[in-house]
Amino acid sequence: MLAEPNDNQRDVLRRVCDCSATLVVMAERARAILNDCYEVPQERIRFIHHGVPDLPFGNTETLKERFGTTGKPAILTFGLLSPSKGIEIMLDALAQIVPDHPDVVFTVLGATHPHVKRDSGESYRLSLESRVLERGIQKNVIFHNRYVAEEDLCEYLAAADIYVTPYHNKEQIVSGTLAYAVAGGTAVVSSPYWYAQEMLGDGRGRLVEFGDVDGFADALRALLDNADERERMQAAAYELGRSMIWPRVALQYHETLTEARADAAERARVRAREEKHQFRMRLSLPEVRLSILLTMTDDVGILQHCVYATPDRRHGYTTDDNARAVIVASMAWAHFQDERVLAPLQTYLAFLNHARPGGGGRFRNFMSYDHCWLETDWSDDCQGRAQWALGYLIAHAPHKSMRLLAEDLFRLSLGNFESIASPRAWAFAILGLYYYLREVPDDRAAHAALKTLAKRLKTAFQESETADWPWCEDVVTYDNARVPQALILAGLALDDESLTQRGLRVLTWLLKVQTADEGHLSVIGTDGWLRRGGGRARYDQQPLEAAALIEACKAAHRATVEEEWLIEMRRCFAWYLGQNDAGVSLIEFKSHGCHDGLTRGGVNQNFGAESCVSWLLSLLTMHEMQPGEAPDRSWESAVANGELGPLLGVQE
Repeated sequence: MLAEPNDNQRDVLRRVCDCSATLVVMAERARAILNDCYEVPQERIRFIHHGVPDLPFGNTETLKERFGTTGKPAILTFGLLSPSKGIEIMLDALAQIVPDHPDVVFTVLGATHPHVKRDSGESYRLSLESRVLERGIQKNVIFHNRYVAEEDLCEYLAAADIYVTPYHNKEQIVSGTLAYAVAGGTAVVSSPYWYAQEMLGDGRGRLVEFGDVDGFADALRALLDNADERERMQAAAYELGRSMIWPRVALQYHETLTEARADAAERARVRAREEKHQFRMRLSLPEVRLSILLTMTDDVGILQHCVYATPDRRHGYTTDDNARAVIVASMAWAHFQDERVLAPLQTYLAFLNHARPGGGGRFRNFMSYDHCWLETDWSDDCQGRAQWALGYLIAHAPHKSMRLLAEDLFRLSLGNFESIASPRAWAFAILGLYYYLREVPDDRAAHAALKTLAKRLKTAFQESETADWPWCEDVVTYDNARVPQALILAGLALDDESLTQRGLRVLTWLLKVQTADEGHLSVIGTDGWLRRGGGRARYDQQPLEAAALIEACKAAHRATVEEEWLIEMRRCFAWYLGQNDAGVSLIEFKSHGCHDGLTRGGVNQNFGAESCVSWLLSLLTMHEMQPGEAPDRSWESAVANGELGPLLGVQE
């Protein structure tokens, strides 16, 4: 829980709170944060201690024999190891203590945190081991690089005289390791993070300022030299621990759940009355499967076309498609956190990096299968789509190194907008700037670029629109809804209501002109487009248009919180599944691919990267917008169990 969240983080937690009858916190400070920062009424918040096992008291010397520390002062810390634990502070303090207490033993118990191990291997643990050797305290430090069962953990705690948590993060609101140590009646020395301040008050432990090596050494030395003080502290901690043991905590949860069930029933009755006439976008959505994306991806990038469902190497690759694939893979990572998405995402990012001649900020688009760049001029759309993809990746990057490359490319590409003349490309770039500025809000150059592009787009509308033609050009062509989406999001980012309102008006018009008499979506076809004073081309209809409309409606809902935009999202999504002019589904659920469009003769039987990525983007967006009590989604349980075969479409 963050005391100073950004707007998006605050919105997410508020939505969770709104869906909850009662909120349980494990620290009093958390109660205050929920009330002050997230506006949760005090009466809906219940404080219950972190649960702990019921440990015996005063059994230290008996258990020391098991760990080879009989007759020696024993200091312990445990938990998943990471730089935030501050173990280096304790090692430096220990080096000061050892001359006076040469038999003291400090045990570091716990495996390296999986995220740390994924990002930097065992570099932190190795740095600690090197520090031990440099300080000459190798006889006083024991590293146990493993997980331990609760029974073993309790014995380690019972064999410790002092427990230490020299953490660096002040805002740590709860620590299970500290809760266990207090419950076991261990004397504790800790840095003053929030949870430690609460747990170690009234003489239950000692607090030392963050990073204060001398302070830790003094506090530890005082406890080692004064057995009476240490035992008094242990008894005070153990007394608090009696209120934290599992039977008492379980009883409190039972009481809380009983009350919450009654409160929830009443709130549900009230909500039902309020929402009696409101639309609830609760859909039985297809599973998210990325198998077609992986089928079309080789070690260079995503191929542009398929013959039916088989990749067609004759057409090679485009930066446009790889930029779109960056967005889909990033969104899939944000939803599922599965590392198997990372390899294709790296491939798409590598393609964007390679698409820059001479390492500059402009992107080539077409590459043949034998890796030759084909175009002789620059595509405005390609520049805009690359900026959009990079901005989105920066906001959803799986790890630091990928984000750093995306940031480098994004900043290099910022100068592109000066030479871009297409309103649609401006819109793509605006989308990238919107996501980038959510993560890097103080970048003045990016903020200025967003203002410039938004002004250009607004001017294009002012110069082109008439009473019966609210568009920025004389022809409405492809990926059209990205333009109002960009206006809406630029308005939100720049706090410019005129941009947002214009975007909403234009989106409303686009939906109107793409609605059949029967009420279903009928997107503007590529065979003639929609021209000022002319009729709308009915074919060929492309999946790209439905995807753009869905995301534009999502932006409109974000700006207005009006249910009508959720209804429109559902109508646009239904276009893929058969509610269209041909009355046929564009999705082949055995291969999980999307056909290339609707023609006069029915569906185009081939798959293409643009179509398949558009479908996946639409599906992921619809899953993201599902309300809390949605139907069961098999991918959620697969993710929870670490079984993401259904997502990726592969066999374990």
